[in-house]
Amino acid sequence: LKNFYAPWCGYCKKLEPIWHEVGAELKSSGSPVRVGKMDATAYSGMASEFGVRGYPTIKLLKGDLAYNYKGPRTKDDIVEFANRVAGPAVRALPSKQMFEHMMKRHDVLFVYVGGDSPLKEKYNDAASELIVYTYFFSASEEALPESVSLPELPAVVVFKDGGYFTYDEYEDSSLSLWVNKERFQGYLQIDGFTLYELGETGGVCSFSIYNVFIPEFHFPLHITLMQRVAKEYREHFNRDFQFGHMDGNDYINSLIMGEVTVPSVIILNTSNEQYFLPSEPIESMEQLVQFISSVLNGSAQAYGGDGIIQRIKRVAFDARSTIMSVFRSSPLLGCFLFGLPLGVISLMCYGICTAESDDGSDDIDAPKREGLTDEEEEEEEEERQRAAALEGPEEEDEDVGEKDPEEKKTD
Repeated sequence: LKNFYAPWCGYCKKLEPIWHEVGAELKSSGSPVRVGKMDATAYSGMASEFGVRGYPTIKLLKGDLAYNYKGPRTKDDIVEFANRVAGPAVRALPSKQMFEHMMKRHDVLFVYVGGDSPLKEKYNDAASELIVYTYFFSASEEALPESVSLPELPAVVVFKDGGYFTYDEYEDSSLSLWVNKERFQGYLQIDGFTLYELGETGGVCSFSIYNVFIPEFHFPLHITLMQRVAKEYREHFNRDFQFGHMDGNDYINSLIMGEVTVPSVIILNTSNEQYFLPSEPIESMEQLVQFISSVLNGSAQAYGGDGIIQRIKRVAFDARSTIMSVFRSSPLLGCFLFGLPLGVISLMCYGICTAESDDGSDDIDAPKREGLTDEEEEEEEEERQRAAALEGPEEEDEDVGEKDPEEKKTD
């Protein structure tokens, strides 16, 4: 388990004490995982070979493979990731007792049931690819609870939300995409990291819907409606929607570049940052289902997006928000950061304007000659030359005609 860092990176410095705790925890538990770190700026060649593009980057090296860690940077999450990825991609569940134990430990459980088959090979490939996100297990039909009845074997089953759902090779297409979508519970408490993960699902989970509410106040009506729709309308919306709620509205405000009312129901397209708002407050499950269906069939009004104009607006909004937050948190620092550059620019502009006015005073006669054609300027120059030629002889005659007093006495 290796941490690629940069000495100047603030996030790397924040991770440093957590990284020491991770190493101590894995060593004390007898884990085969060895923990280390590397200065990616000093060993840039090796860092580029591992595809390091940001700091800190956590990777677990297993054979010829390097698994990226994209979860929260906490000790427990990193240790759990290391133990999961370091072990076998598919773990066996030999008995009902072991199966029930794993059901209590995991909210989402993927299980392959059956013998050797092409489906098992696909399952092993999906497990090797997605072990960074979740566990994968295999079991015989005898190890399953008696309440589980599978129509045919072999089968890939996911246990979650108090039930189980079977992979259909004809309807669900790729097994990896199906696993990537089903690794989330039907209803989630969503935060920024969860939204990032939803965007990594390969476009299968096109939309995320969540109820926004302030942590101090809870709105059981909206939560209950969300949970009911997620469960009762799973067959209609599961392939396209992920349901959940979010504490606070800071992220949503930055998304819509405004202030969202609380509570609100919002549908977000994680692939292009479009969002949808209901035309009227949601107060019943029928209204919520109708709103979701309008988004699904394309009749709902879409806002936002990731177009060029929208990106420019977002950059301006983020810049304004940053400036306002700096002034609110530390007015003196804000005045220094933004006042000093403005003062320097003002002095530069004043110096440029003053220099231009000085240059203009040295050429007072220039306006007099403005408007003359080239021929008129040549005639004026010839007249000046003729006048100078006439003045030359007269000056010489005056010099000859006048004599010094001493010369006069001599004469």
